[in-house]
Amino acid sequence: MTNNTNIDKINSFQKQEQKQEMKHQVITFVLMIVFTLIAFLAVASDLDKIFVIPLILILAVVQVGFQFYYFMHMKDKGHEIISTLIFSGIWIAAVAILTFTTIIWW
Repeated sequence: MTNNTNIDKINSFQKQEQKQEMKHQVITFVLMIVFTLIAFLAVASDLDKIFVIPLILILAVVQVGFQFYYFMHMKDKGHEIISTLIFSGIWIAAVAILTFTTIIWW
C-alpha cells in the first residue's frame, strides 16, 4: 500500500514540474513573439537608423538567450558539456567577427 502512495506522490510531483516547465516555455514563446513584433514595428516606423539597429540587435541577443536557456534546455542538469561547446563556439565567432571588423576598418 505504501508503494502505491509513494508512486502517486512521485507522479504528482512530476506532473507539477511538467506543468511549471510548460508555463515557462509558453511565457517565453509569447515574449519572443512580442520582441519580434517590436522589431517589425521599429523597422516599419520612420525611426532613425541609429535607434532601430541597436534595438534590433538587443532584441536578437535576448531571443537567442531565450532559445538557449528554455527551448534548448541549457538550464537543465546534464548539459554542461554541450553548454561549454556552444558558448565556446559563440566566443570564437565573436572574436573572429571582431578581428575581421578591425582588419577591415583599420
